[in-house]
Amino acid sequence: MKLPKILLSLGLLALVAACTTPFTADVSRFQRLPAPSGESFTIEARDPARAGGLEFAQYASYVENNLVQQGYQRAASPEAATLVVKLDYGVNDGREKIDTRYTGFGAGYGWGGWGWPYYSRYRYHPYYWGSFYDPFWGPGFGGGTEVYSYTVYRSFLDMDIVRKNGAPVFEGRAESTTRSSDLTKLVPNLVEAMFQGFPGNSGQTVRVKIDQKKSGY
Repeated sequence: MKLPKILLSLGLLALVAACTTPFTADVSRFQRLPAPSGESFTIEARDPARAGGLEFAQYASYVENNLVQQGYQRAASPEAATLVVKLDYGVNDGREKIDTRYTGFGAGYGWGGWGWPYYSRYRYHPYYWGSFYDPFWGPGFGGGTEVYSYTVYRSFLDMDIVRKNGAPVFEGRAESTTRSSDLTKLVPNLVEAMFQGFPGNSGQTVRVKIDQKKSGY
């Protein structure tokens, strides 16, 4: 039977397309950050409960590497730093989203049958067994759409930079809506989004897309 092979081929194409879907974030920045001229920095957790934690230290290292690439220097000690970077991040509990999808051709008076392949971020389904009835197709040709739900999460990264006297020189926020709540994957992408075009135009929000296959994290 040729139909499953055709559907499988379409499924593989859909999988390839989905794998190249970029990570998207909205980045807002307000800044009067001086051009690098010997300034040194230290990174602190805005939430004291995270200070000294291994998870925070890993995320802070991503920010540190990006600042060094921008020309700023790691301070020999927190006391020696001329700039203090205050970092915060998180993800909400998620909300349900309703959508529809086309289930393609099937068999048996429109009930179920083989449908078009589809891909989610977590699971690939080469064929989908539908559960709808569409009399338009008649005997042997099931087809139509179905309603389904999934959870989306809103994640954020806040990065503020102040001088040792507390004067602010940079305030940035990167936000993204995804189907994952895994901070170990979200935070590195949010950091990369924050540093796209850094330090950016003050008072402007930009949408940043990142090719996750090329991400260094």
